[in-house]
Amino acid sequence: MRINHIVLIALLFSGVAFSEDSPLKQKVDAALQADIRSDDERARDANRKPLETLEFFGITPDMKVLELIPGGGWYTKVLAPILRDEGELYVAIGTTNVKDKLLTLSSMDKIKVLEPELEIGDGDKPRLRTVGPFDLGETGFDAALTFRNMHNFDAAGRKNINDAVFKALNKGGIYGVVDHTRRHMEAFNSENRRRADPVIIIKELIDSGFEFVDYSDLHHKTNDELRFEVGNESITGKTDRFTLLFRKPS
Repeated sequence: MRINHIVLIALLFSGVAFSEDSPLKQKVDAALQADIRSDDERARDANRKPLETLEFFGITPDMKVLELIPGGGWYTKVLAPILRDEGELYVAIGTTNVKDKLLTLSSMDKIKVLEPELEIGDGDKPRLRTVGPFDLGETGFDAALTFRNMHNFDAAGRKNINDAVFKALNKGGIYGVVDHTRRHMEAFNSENRRRADPVIIIKELIDSGFEFVDYSDLHHKTNDELRFEVGNESITGKTDRFTLLFRKPS
């Protein structure tokens, strides 16, 4: 039995070493060190934990991935080089910065931009947006990801986005969502307008047909009292964020 224990311990340590040098980790590390990233982007690395987050979502370098609402492109600069050789990265909705500034960069040259026909308007609350039903115009995705975006839309807009993602994913495809946390059932106000209630987000995605798979406390921040607007100088960069994983049923 003693020999078996030694062998088991050796295997466990071997597995840890393999995990620490996984293909995903190698590619994430290389992406983070790329000279196309600004000092401001690098300063967010420790807070955003891209390797741990992508591992939790089950992302691998050979996937066909959709990033929704890439905004300034912080995650796009990480995802594009990871997926460039074996996988595919698509971006959709709010892609102006990606088109204007990133596509000409060598490691970003294989990004594909989807431009679905969208009816975007004012949401049912101040400073929220909504979007009508739409089709992304592409299917066969292994994963869809969105980072700190759900809070920008009202419930109707989120439903139409979720429905479009559901249609675009393969069966068994994953949907990863990260956003700033709002207190459950707290009424909308000027301080929480850029936060989202994770319980409501889970319910909405289940209503759109997704299975709720798991959550992670990777981005939980005990010092965020959920009281202040996320841009408040006392909390910016330190907000509590929920990290949720969903799957389209097989």
